Amino acid sequence: MEKAVAAAHTFFMANPEHMEMQQNIENYRTMTGVEDLQLVDQEAKPHLESYSAGVKHYEADDFELAIKYFEQALREYFNEDMECRALCEGPQRFEEYEYLGYKAGLYEAIADHYMQVLVCQHECVRELATRPGRLSPIENFLPLHYDYLQFAYYRVGEYVKALECAKAYLLLHPDDEDVLDNVDYYEGLLDGSTDPASVEAREDLAMFVKRHKLESELIKSAAEGLGFSYTEPNYWIRYGGRQDENRVPSGVNVEAAEVHGLSMGKKSLPKIDRDLREGGPLLYENITFVYNSEQLNGTQRVLLDNVLSEEQCRELHSVASGIMLVGDGYRGKTSPHTPNEKFEGATVLKALKFGYEGRVPLKSARLFYDISEKARKIVESYFMLNSTLYFSYTHMVCRTALSGQQDRRNDLSHPIHADNCLLDPEANECWKEPPAYTFRDYSALLYMNDDFEGGEFIFTEMDAKTVTASIKPKCGRMISFSSGGENPHGVKAVTKGQRCAVALWFTLDPLYRELERIQADEVIAILDQERQGKHNINPKDEL
Repeated sequence: MEKAVAAAHTFFMANPEHMEMQQNIENYRTMTGVEDLQLVDQEAKPHLESYSAGVKHYEADDFELAIKYFEQALREYFNEDMECRALCEGPQRFEEYEYLGYKAGLYEAIADHYMQVLVCQHECVRELATRPGRLSPIENFLPLHYDYLQFAYYRVGEYVKALECAKAYLLLHPDDEDVLDNVDYYEGLLDGSTDPASVEAREDLAMFVKRHKLESELIKSAAEGLGFSYTEPNYWIRYGGRQDENRVPSGVNVEAAEVHGLSMGKKSLPKIDRDLREGGPLLYENITFVYNSEQLNGTQRVLLDNVLSEEQCRELHSVASGIMLVGDGYRGKTSPHTPNEKFEGATVLKALKFGYEGRVPLKSARLFYDISEKARKIVESYFMLNSTLYFSYTHMVCRTALSGQQDRRNDLSHPIHADNCLLDPEANECWKEPPAYTFRDYSALLYMNDDFEGGEFIFTEMDAKTVTASIKPKCGRMISFSSGGENPHGVKAVTKGQRCAVALWFTLDPLYRELERIQADEVIAILDQERQGKHNINPKDEL
């Protein structure tokens, strides 16, 4: 059992979106009867583990221990860097060449080989910042060590070391105004026996940066001479900042901060690549505004009521029973999220197909299409988007509690996740990479009923534990939000009855428009023509 837990946890750390593995870990925990089961990640890298420990102690204001772990992380990082660079010095690779047609002369072949080694060694920066199983590195990873350390040393009164770390950070971000202010502030704290000009950036990073810049120049020069293309990546992306309220020394009171010209930092949010606005018109009468982002304790969130009437809810709930398939959208898996519930779903195109065939009322199938379009227009208007919002997926879903399996449930109906990135609570990151639907920009859930127990929709912090808002579904209620790591969410266990909703995901990129939706648009247009007496195309051909 111990090995099973370790294997499951190791896999889950690299695949945080894998809901079945999360359930397996909970099952093992229940089987062993040990709540605080020791979870071991067998692929963990020591420098990443030490860094994470440093962040946790820092956030707990335990700065002595934070310093210990950040310094340990740096020692392990530079050791790991030596090993990474050594492993680059293997035989020449020919994957990118037509092997038999490779006709380089002796000196060109030698230069080519050494350039392969040098580029590989240069990329160790990215390799060491990437967690096992992930494709994307932790942004700004190495500089963040010194950013945390400069403030931690300041808090324990070691101003010379704080100044060394701040100056080290500036080697990679020389125009960071906050840290430049910090340098001035720390220099003012030094006693008369220490000349501020004599305090230099940390030697470990100074040597590292010097080598890194020289490698970059060599690679660019060789690229010109050997005729291959090379673009230097941005290894130190600036928006990967400390996730805390101490971006600059704020241990002093506000008045003192103003005297020293120090701005008071605020907790930064996950990056969103567009202007954030909300509060636009709701477009339709009778819709009731309930809560905005601030009232829901988050970013880009809105809760509305009366988007559907009671009659529309009943009609949709009725048509759901006639069109839904078990496991639809999840390769036929009856219980894709939890073994304690049955999952059923249906798309708009399928509803129209069943309506045209007379298996469900065509009017009811059309209602599914119409209310999803209504929801799209509301989301586009409320969040004041400058470009068209397209459907990326439309899904009517029902979750039914399985009788005899509800006692002592400790799982969720839908585990905590984000809609366009892979939520990694341990790293406090959301990785915008496959298999996540990275093109999704906004999400909405339109509820059809409330005659069930449990099933509350919840928002959480990035830790996937701290609930920031809880919403009880009811007929006509709609929750909408941006789809990124700023809005982790899930569904509490449905313990009795059936919970039904229309789930909607939207994109601002027309390249990722839902194909079935485009077909459904065409079918609706043909049906409208047919109703007007124009019978040019048989809608069944479209279906």
